[in-house]
Amino acid sequence: MKNETREIQRGLCAQQGVPFVEAPEHLKVGISSNVRSGLRPIHGLRHPPQGDTTGWYLWAGDEPSAAADFFQPLHVSHLAEWCPLALKFLGLPPGWRFLVAEGHEDVWEDPGLLDV
Repeated sequence: MKNETREIQRGLCAQQGVPFVEAPEHLKVGISSNVRSGLRPIHGLRHPPQGDTTGWYLWAGDEPSAAADFFQPLHVSHLAEWCPLALKFLGLPPGWRFLVAEGHEDVWEDPGLLDV
């Protein structure tokens, strides 16, 4: 990940008063294929990382589907192609969410995400 992106992530964490928790490029996010379609808003939530994952799950539209194959694994290194809007939020720690669309963004803590 570019140093510039990492600095933006650190700045967002500082603004929210939370520690920066990196999402390394070699680890994976869970992402819905509809994110590539241009559908908005983009939602993200972060559970605690496990194994080779960052804990991030990203989808577009309203609610995520309950289908077992709704989220696909994707390395963070490919996220710039899929959803550059989401990159600035990936340093938020587990237990945080974001919602972003052109001209609007929101981040908030959701402690329930830590109970996996």
